[in-house]
Amino acid sequence: MRRAIHSKSELINYALLLPVFLLILVGFIAQYGAFHADPSVESIAPLLKRQLLWTLLGILTMFATMFIPIKYLWKLTPVIYGASLFLMSLLIKFHDPVMAVATGTKRWLRLGPISFQPSEFMKLGYILMLAYIVTKCRQNTSNPSTLKEDFRLLGKMSLVSLPIMALMFYQKDFGTSLVFISIFLGVVLISGCSWKILAVGFGSIGVLGVSSILLVLTERGQKILSLLHFQPYQFNRIHAWLNPFEYADTISFQQARGLIAIGSGEMLGKGLTNMQIYVPVRESDMIFTVIGEAYGFVGTCALILLFFYLIYQMLICTLNAKREFYAYITTGVIMYFLFHILENIGSNIGLLPLTGIPLPFISQGGTAYLANFIGVGLILSMYYQKEKDYPFR
Repeated sequence: MRRAIHSKSELINYALLLPVFLLILVGFIAQYGAFHADPSVESIAPLLKRQLLWTLLGILTMFATMFIPIKYLWKLTPVIYGASLFLMSLLIKFHDPVMAVATGTKRWLRLGPISFQPSEFMKLGYILMLAYIVTKCRQNTSNPSTLKEDFRLLGKMSLVSLPIMALMFYQKDFGTSLVFISIFLGVVLISGCSWKILAVGFGSIGVLGVSSILLVLTERGQKILSLLHFQPYQFNRIHAWLNPFEYADTISFQQARGLIAIGSGEMLGKGLTNMQIYVPVRESDMIFTVIGEAYGFVGTCALILLFFYLIYQMLICTLNAKREFYAYITTGVIMYFLFHILENIGSNIGLLPLTGIPLPFISQGGTAYLANFIGVGLILSMYYQKEKDYPFR
């Protein structure tokens, strides 16, 4: 019995779990600081208890995901993708009107007393589906693949991406759309497509990105984007990003206060209970400002290094993957985490516009927090599962 337990424990990737649990701990500390500095919070204990419940649920979900045999994960992937897409489509009729007014997006699904973001689960379903498609296509193509086969693969990947992007357009959630795009690009990059296709594709994306920035920054460009259903609040986020202190009393209040909070932390910070700068929604999108004010430059660098270590362990998992299916899954999960980390920290320090993207394992518990654990569970499963060969057909 002991030998069986010991052999099972050797299949768990503790090197990946270490940064995850350290980040959870940092998250609790940051949550306490955010609530302590919020004058509207009367009692911190119930909020931390809620975070604890989300964490316990997340850990259970993470290990449950790890235990799923690869053959079942393979067979269930189209079902998971379809179910996630169905949940997102429910937003057309059942989106939360209160959250729509508060956030300017229709990404919250309201079913009776339950409210959550289907797009967070869709990210994971999308990762699985892209891995499924690439694995099937590469097993049925020549080695090396031809341009025709590469275009066929990209066509199939685009086909499963289009309904998601259409629903994201309806939700008016540009920030989350970028997460899906980053996942798509990451999987394409390691899918074995010809460098000619990659060069043209990434070059076109670069041109499109520069053109989009020029459109956003000019009055005529904003009129064009308005015809494409871009909302005023999205333009305001760009203005707030470019001139945070010029609009500090209006549209860039949150960003300006966040920058002041981080700057006031200086080298070593003020301490968790001595924070004095009020920052709206600090426990969620602006959680990095808590670390900046409480622990200063040293604390923020330590947190960034911890995230680097997490991504490093994920990269090792990708390089050591013996099955293509898992290699594509881990790549998608890495791109998912990377975008969240870079966008959240970048927006908090003024390098990027605010898009409402939470910081993995640090921001307040919810649908996105739970999705973080499932993503890690998918990577853990490649170490835990024993199947040597499985016919992915």
